[in-house]
Amino acid sequence: MRLIKDIPHERFKIQLLNYNSKYIVKIELGQFEQLFKIGELDVDSIETIEKMLTPELLSNCLHRFIEMRSDWQLAFQNS
Repeated sequence: MRLIKDIPHERFKIQLLNYNSKYIVKIELGQFEQLFKIGELDVDSIETIEKMLTPELLSNCLHRFIEMRSDWQLAFQNS
């Protein structure tokens, strides 16, 4: 997996990677991460991918991170 770019953000660690003819957008918050895979032929440029990182998408990612943390805490308590 090759790191193409770190994308600055105030809350998340966002990286754009390349692997196996796919771009991978990795968004991290604490111990959790979300990955989005995009075929190289499905986008025109790296700038296109960066434009896809809208406030709405990142807000939805934050909600998923909160759900992931809740699910993990519940699983941890039940073990």
